Amino acid sequence: MNITLKQERTNTTHTISFPRKTVKDLLQQLNINSETVIIIRNNTVITEDELLKNDDEIELLSVVSGG
Repeated sequence: MNITLKQERTNTTHTISFPRKTVKDLLQQLNINSETVIIIRNNTVITEDELLKNDDEIELLSVVSGG
């Protein structure tokens, strides 16, 4: 399956071939901690348990914290 991935932190967009099924699998493949990003598909926030489909467009937004 192919997924278009936009990463806000690196300001990049690319298409990747992805053999697995969930957002959690995708984040593991990319070595990204799920607590450091917000995952968006089609302008909707989704969880790491969501199933991905071929040609999904996923945007990863960095979580900013401070105090």
